[in-house]
Amino acid sequence: MTAKQLSHSKLRSKLDPEKIQFADSSEIPTSTGAYDPFQPRALQAFRMALAISGSCHNVYLSGESNLGRSYFVREYFELRAAKQPVPPDQLYLYNFADQDKPIAVSLPTGRGKKFKTALSDAVSHIKEKLPAWFEREPHLKAHERISRTFQDERDDLFSDMEELAKKNGFSLEVDDQDGLTLIPLIEGRILSDEEFERLDPELRKTLRKSADDLLAEVTTILRQISKTEEGFRKDERKLHQDSAKELLKDIMNPLHKDFNQYEKIKSYLKEVEDELLDNIDLFMAKDAQPVALPTGLHLPESSPTDDLFSRFEVNLLVDNSMTKGAPVVMADHPTAFNLLGSIDRESEMGALYTDFTLIRAGAIHKANHGYLIMYAEDILTTPSSWEGLLRALRTGKAKIEDPGDGDHIRTKTLEPEPIPLELTVILIGSEETYELLLYNDERFGKYFKLKAHMQLTAERNAANIRRFVEVLGKVIQDTKLIPFNKEALAGVVDYSSRLAEDQKRLSLRIPVMKEMMVEASALTRLDGKTIVDRASLNEAIEMRDYRSNLYEDEFMTEYDREVIKVATSGEGVGRVNGLSVTMFGDYEFGLPHQISCTVGVGHGGILDLEREARMGGPIHTKGMMIIKSYLVGLFAQDKPIVLTGSLCFEQSYAGIEGDSASGAELASLLSALSGVPIKFKYAFTGAVSQTGSIMAVGGVNRKIEGFYEVCRRRGLNGEQGVLIPADNVVNLMLRHEVVEAIEQGKFHIYPIKTIEDALSILTGVKIGKISRGKKFPLGSLYRKADDRLAQLAEIARRSECKTI
Repeated sequence: MTAKQLSHSKLRSKLDPEKIQFADSSEIPTSTGAYDPFQPRALQAFRMALAISGSCHNVYLSGESNLGRSYFVREYFELRAAKQPVPPDQLYLYNFADQDKPIAVSLPTGRGKKFKTALSDAVSHIKEKLPAWFEREPHLKAHERISRTFQDERDDLFSDMEELAKKNGFSLEVDDQDGLTLIPLIEGRILSDEEFERLDPELRKTLRKSADDLLAEVTTILRQISKTEEGFRKDERKLHQDSAKELLKDIMNPLHKDFNQYEKIKSYLKEVEDELLDNIDLFMAKDAQPVALPTGLHLPESSPTDDLFSRFEVNLLVDNSMTKGAPVVMADHPTAFNLLGSIDRESEMGALYTDFTLIRAGAIHKANHGYLIMYAEDILTTPSSWEGLLRALRTGKAKIEDPGDGDHIRTKTLEPEPIPLELTVILIGSEETYELLLYNDERFGKYFKLKAHMQLTAERNAANIRRFVEVLGKVIQDTKLIPFNKEALAGVVDYSSRLAEDQKRLSLRIPVMKEMMVEASALTRLDGKTIVDRASLNEAIEMRDYRSNLYEDEFMTEYDREVIKVATSGEGVGRVNGLSVTMFGDYEFGLPHQISCTVGVGHGGILDLEREARMGGPIHTKGMMIIKSYLVGLFAQDKPIVLTGSLCFEQSYAGIEGDSASGAELASLLSALSGVPIKFKYAFTGAVSQTGSIMAVGGVNRKIEGFYEVCRRRGLNGEQGVLIPADNVVNLMLRHEVVEAIEQGKFHIYPIKTIEDALSILTGVKIGKISRGKKFPLGSLYRKADDRLAQLAEIARRSECKTI
């Protein structure tokens, strides 16, 4: 039975604009979540991620690019995170017990900023008021009392030393450095060195011994003076500390009142006060001692008090005071520092140094108690980031540390206290990346248990079209495009089905459609119109194709010049027009090819010249094997198949892959065997099975349009057309130009189910069915092919007999 050509109603689906309830896109209500029902698997994973706490149920969002993956996941989680509690602020404080191990403190939302401001104000007041505090009258009088007491005791002890010296015949002298000298007295007169040397040796010896005995006694008194001075210093320090405590109490009390309910802050404030009191001497007025420096060397302006007060700074690592709900963080550049945090360093006098104020938050800190989103490909390019993320998920803590590269000399660093981690990570990537991680890193499956798989298309029904139009309305509003009328909106819906290559499906590649809508809006604005209509939309689509179709146009020029030999009229034996699709960048187009076959006597079988030249892929090779199997099943039931033949894509200079031309190759082979010519006004695409069924192929629209364009350029004669698998009819979303030509009877599409249907159209002769006598009808194509195979087998047998 000969296949009938398709009616124009089956060439593409077309949405009636009247079925859109809005006059234009400005009437579409603003809504969120309209896209969500299109991705039920992803939604289920997202809901589970919201319901399950812990570090193991993180999400891997799997899908191809141009599905709006990041926009989809951000919108979903931002909408729900806004209703969740705001996470606490995170701080790092100086550790007075071990300065290399800063203390991590968590405070309720907004309290971190308030604590930092309050402590900074308090420290500024202390720094300003404390030196003057010691100049008050009560403090000065108290200090004068203990100083006078000390001086009196010191003077008495020195008087005792002088009396003791005189009693033993010596004079006691004290120099400016409090050095003591004992000088002997003779008859009440101090001897000079020369006079001492002229004394009798025995007398000098006696005086020296007396001086040594006296020195031992004087040393005892000196110890008493030292103890007295030490006691004075202690009393003086205690006086300063007791006096400073009054000021600290007045200044620090508001801080204690506001923050003492937090144990870490309470302990820290107590340590701040103790540190100030321990360093109270720094606030005493002292004469600055100039430091001699090499020529040209200048020290930065700093003082011991500046170093002291730097310890009281607050590193507000994460400030959530302005955050609404739980954070949703998109890590666009997840290097180890950006993701896990870092310890910065600054240069001073040519040396690098760091302290707790130079600790910087990473994305995991900012997303803590919320959601962290990133692309799998981005984090996998930095192995240290991937390892650090898995380590954080395993331990449940965010630890900031230096990378520790073995090729670098380690400098002194910090060990900040780890921060408890509670967040959900969403990785965005392709299905290939998912499988790569799943099979090669066992930790991935442990910590990313939720797979959210995004689908490329959705069913084209009334409900989904309504949702799809709402999504388009949101795109138009968010992008601030000129409004689209209902005809243009219907055109976008149809364009979506063309992208999906399915009359009953809608493509969910929203970003691709958004790009086209932006261009349509720009064209409308250039034309001075206030609304995007169908004409502007079609022009944008045509211009988009035109910018990318340079190679297609160059190929078409070669067809016009007949440099590429593809006939669109006439007929020939063993030759047929096949179709292929070619991709350059992101642009796909179809091209016709002449497929030829030759057969003769021999035992070589059917050679695939593409495979022999190593230009054919494995799927194409499989298609050739199926062709051989079909021949065996059809013609080798009563005789062996003995022949030599070859199949070839003429003028093919690139690799060929796929089995979509196997139907045309089989037609070419059967034509060569039977001697029945094939009409060149047809092109044929379809994969053949071992039973002769024609199966669906990809790129059917572009293939039809490619052959149509060649025929149009040469002149349509009303007889040209394309044979396609019947299963591909649902995939037809042809260009309007092709549909119009078919409506006018200038071009034709034939859906076929079997190779016999195809041969009937291609040759115009009866194909034939095997009869009870296991013979095909006389005059049929299969009878001619069967007779030719029998003839070849007989010639081969006779040739072998002669050789023997």
